Amino acid sequence: MVKAIVNINEDANRILNIVKSKENLRDKSEAINLILTMYGKEMLEPELKPEFINELLKAQNEKTVEILDWDKHFRVG
Repeated sequence: MVKAIVNINEDANRILNIVKSKENLRDKSEAINLILTMYGKEMLEPELKPEFINELLKAQNEKTVEILDWDKHFRVG
């Protein structure tokens, strides 16, 4: 766990208090962690690994098969 001393303005302090109360958190540290976790999931996109991109590109060039009757083709029913 990393400890930090931060300076926040009154609006940010009010928001932290609202989040803390609304989410029933113990302290403002938990509120900050929650807000940052939500921001991270929503705003930061994980990068795709190059191996996965290469697999997708390879699959994109594969021959496709037209299926007219799904059940007959896969022997369903």
